This record gives sequence, C-alpha cells and structure tokens, in this order.
Amino acid sequence: ELTVMLLVDVSESSLFGTVTQRKKDLITELCAVLAFSAITNNDKVGVIFFSEGVEKYIPPKKGKSHILRIIREMLTLEPKKGGTDIRETLRFFNNANKKRSIVFLVSDFLSSGYEDALTIVSRRHDMIGIHVFDPRDKDLPAAGMIRMQDAETGREQWVDTSDKTVRTYYTESFLAHQTYCRNAFLKSGAELISIATNEDYVRILQGFFEKRI
Repeated sequence: ELTVMLLVDVSESSLFGTVTQRKKDLITELCAVLAFSAITNNDKVGVIFFSEGVEKYIPPKKGKSHILRIIREMLTLEPKKGGTDIRETLRFFNNANKKRSIVFLVSDFLSSGYEDALTIVSRRHDMIGIHVFDPRDKDLPAAGMIRMQDAETGREQWVDTSDKTVRTYYTESFLAHQTYCRNAFLKSGAELISIATNEDYVRILQGFFEKRI
C-alpha cells in the first residue's frame, strides 16, 4: 500500500478564473480525481491545505468516507491568510510525514524561495507538482484602462491594457515565473505538470502517468 499526500493551495489567487472555471475549481477536481484513484488502489490519502501557512492538515487514512471528508473540506475551507508560502508547507509536510509518500503539490505557484525545501522533500518522497493557471494569467486582453487587484495582497492599480508594452511585460513575467518553477523542480529531481483551466486535465494526467510506467 502507498501513501498519497495532496498539498493543496487554497490561497486567494486560486479564486481567479476567466474561462470555464476558477483555478480553485480545477484544483478541487484534480485533487478529487487523485484521491479517488488512490482509494481505488487501497492507498492512504492525506491532505495539507495551505496559503501563507498551513491552514489544515488531515493525516493519511483509507476509505471512501475519508475521501468525501477531504472533498467537503476542499469545497468549504475558507483560508485565514491571503498569500502563498510553498516553502513553509513543504517543511511542515517533511516534519509530519516520515513514511515515503507520493506527493502532489497542486498550486498556481505564486511563491518563491522554496527550492531547498523542495529538494529535501524530493530526496525522500516521489514529488509531483501540478501548476494550475488561467489563460488570463498569461495573456492580458487589450481592454483599455482596467483596475486590477492582487488577490493575495489586496493591492489595486490601474493598468492600460491597450499598451502593447504592458501586455508583453505581463506575458513575459508569467513565462519567467513558469521557467523558475520548472527549473526548481528539475534541479530537485521532482516533476512538474502545467494545466490551464480551459484544458482537458484528464488527458494531461493520463499522458503524464503513461510516460511514468
């Protein structure tokens, strides 16, 4: 039997969504699929919900009622903090779980400085990151002057989206951060998948797991 740990980002930025669903909705669906797959294999499943710190820890257990409790928490948990701290979450997980586990870190990864913690976890566990993003995280439409709010800090500012330089900078910032995440996972020996809210996540997950067999 295996232990599957889900490290689930519930920070304010996960509430963003412009296509068919919010990032939070995709994160919830992904984690539900992973959790049900685990109990089908008679594996234990545990969860750490995190934002700027650990919001809730549910130790690994088996059984359908346990999975339904996890899903209920995913749907109803209100984060106490707004930001995202992956480093502290990985440290907490490493201290709480000594048994080798398959770890899924599901987040939009709006965090940095977690490379060392990721490397430590990856040495002991099978670590897989799932980077969830909305197409508008990457591409800003030319919609004139719009007021934008940082979901995690609450800070607001007016942005001239008709300015091509602004849109280019926005896209380049996203791609630079995505590269940072990829490099962090690559160096630590972990794996990373990127899934947009308008993509078929089942197909992407199937393709990923088929390559691992």
